[in-house]
Amino acid sequence: MPFLHHFLVALGAYLLGSIPTGYLVGRAKGIDIRKVGSGNIGATNAFRILGRGPGTFVLLADAAKGAIAVLFLPGLLAGSSDIPFQIVAALGAVLGHNFTCWLRFKGGKGIATSAGVLAALVPWAFLVILGVFVIVLALGRIVSLASIAAAAALPVAVAFTPPRDRRLVILTAVLAVLAIARHHANIRRLVAGTERRIGGNKEGGAR
Repeated sequence: MPFLHHFLVALGAYLLGSIPTGYLVGRAKGIDIRKVGSGNIGATNAFRILGRGPGTFVLLADAAKGAIAVLFLPGLLAGSSDIPFQIVAALGAVLGHNFTCWLRFKGGKGIATSAGVLAALVPWAFLVILGVFVIVLALGRIVSLASIAAAAALPVAVAFTPPRDRRLVILTAVLAVLAIARHHANIRRLVAGTERRIGGNKEGGAR
């Protein structure tokens, strides 16, 4: 029975996370967001291609997928909101966003959905990495660099802020690796000096 409960939570979280918000909002405006800009369905490309209003909606909706998965699905599908079920829900939601079954398993980079997961699970650590993101973005004006820096800082922030649970440190280390790995193209452009800056005209990555 515990395995069944974990499976149900994982499946439910994956299906919730797999809702391709950016793609759906783009299609509603007659645009296939996968074929313009960076080709990513996440919030950064949505801001760039669809505009501030739709981009904000995509950002909040993608974050909400992660938060809802962690806060409600374990209790609803397993009858328990213990940390192990929350961890399963967190991973399921992020993997669903990154590899959505509705778009041939090609999704976003998981930054916004991970942010929703973290805001629900480890709010103090979330505030720390949000600060890292804002500072790096202000200094470098590169969204992908700020996202990578925040991801790298995440497990450390979780280790030194409440609730200081080793299981959450491991979870956030996995999420950080996933997020950084999904930015592999951005990393190559950063090394080459061709990554897009806010207000610039070079193509960058998206969440």
